[in-house]
Amino acid sequence: MDLAHRNSLFSRGNKFLGTTYPIMGGAMTWLSERNLVSAISNAGGFGIIACGSMQSEQLGEEIEATKKMTNKPFGVNLILLHPDIDDLIDCCISKKVQLVVFAGGFPKKRQIELLKSRGIKTMCFATTLSIAKKMISYGIDSLVLEGSEAGGHIGPVSINVLIQDILPEINEVPVFVAGGIGRGEIILKFLQLGASGCQIGTRFVCATESIAHENFKKIFIKSEARNAQVSVKLDERFPIIPVRAIENSATKEFVNEQKKLLNLIEKKKISLKEAQLEIEHFWAGSLKNAVLNGDIENGSLMAGQSVSMVKEIQPVSKIFNDLLMQINQQLVTERRNNHA
Repeated sequence: MDLAHRNSLFSRGNKFLGTTYPIMGGAMTWLSERNLVSAISNAGGFGIIACGSMQSEQLGEEIEATKKMTNKPFGVNLILLHPDIDDLIDCCISKKVQLVVFAGGFPKKRQIELLKSRGIKTMCFATTLSIAKKMISYGIDSLVLEGSEAGGHIGPVSINVLIQDILPEINEVPVFVAGGIGRGEIILKFLQLGASGCQIGTRFVCATESIAHENFKKIFIKSEARNAQVSVKLDERFPIIPVRAIENSATKEFVNEQKKLLNLIEKKKISLKEAQLEIEHFWAGSLKNAVLNGDIENGSLMAGQSVSMVKEIQPVSKIFNDLLMQINQQLVTERRNNHA
């Protein structure tokens, strides 16, 4: 195997993240906390705390707790819909986090500039080439292309299309890819196509270090890719972000929640923005019910299509070892084929 070639593929992502491997842990609400985040960073990847609906004081405590469990780099994912987003940014600055990942929208130029002026790197998701270019013009340090194969909140386009549409046009900043990644071979392919690294969420849900309830882990282990379906949007006037999850009663309840909120919007009892926030609260509460309480029938089972590749409960270090072994074996196969 050509280690030099592998390391050259890893180099841009590793340099940006300060890691051994250019693999980020996707931020998963209730799951991406001190235990899983520190385990990912300690294994050579880049853990990311999911701030979700936390207030700044709680986020600060989580950052400090994570620092006690790892001396390796990690970041924080902030939801731009959060009503106290500026307080959360200030918290990240005061705690000197290495990277802030913006999600649930697109950051303002002033938010990017503020973080960068304090030595904190920035990252956001890009769903189109024009958005990617705009974010780069704002000064964003890195981008994530996340395909619709991902779990949780998703965009409408598959990763296979995004990497063809956007990746060849972006050279200014590192670009990481996400969505449906469960094995090392596909990580290698994305790197060979020009990605700087990848982000993986679903694969880490059943890690030993994950605080997910035993019931939650069991449903992941027995699920297939086809079980992770996208939520239904009832009305185009209500611009909610689709969610991919394993189908259960919560999937149906989401339809009822939309009906209720649409009725309130029509009666002008609630604004569109307030309704969008209510949807986020619905998902956060439903996800907590499943992840922490183990209610896999009524709680949300957010999962990517790579759930079919989650076969057992493993330590994070073993997951990384498996991914690296698959990358290495694929490189050996390619080298052999090239010399055949």
